[in-house]
Amino acid sequence: VFAAVYFISYWLLFAQILPENPPSLATGSAFLTAAGLTALFWYSARAGSGVFSTAMTWAGIVGAVGFSVGFFGPMIFSPEANQGPLLGLFITGPLGFVAGGVAGLIYSLSRRYLARSY
Repeated sequence: VFAAVYFISYWLLFAQILPENPPSLATGSAFLTAAGLTALFWYSARAGSGVFSTAMTWAGIVGAVGFSVGFFGPMIFSPEANQGPLLGLFITGPLGFVAGGVAGLIYSLSRRYLARSY
């Protein structure tokens, strides 16, 4: 969550409106925004302990990581590929969301099942 919010807020918001001198102003603003939204996400994720809440939390986390890796990875490792970021947008982000949801569902149901057996 932190990496996705940091890069998106830096490149889409702060790098466009804040002046280039000093560049640390845009970097610091993006860092504070990402830290605040990550803390808010983790706080809201802990609020629910139900099966659906746990599955959606896992889906959001794994989907954000999958999107970040698929979106920013091709830009870093293969900058000449003009359709690289589409990997994160159409493939790794949605697959990460689905895989995280399934993993969170399995985790939540197994935790609930093990709690009943004791």
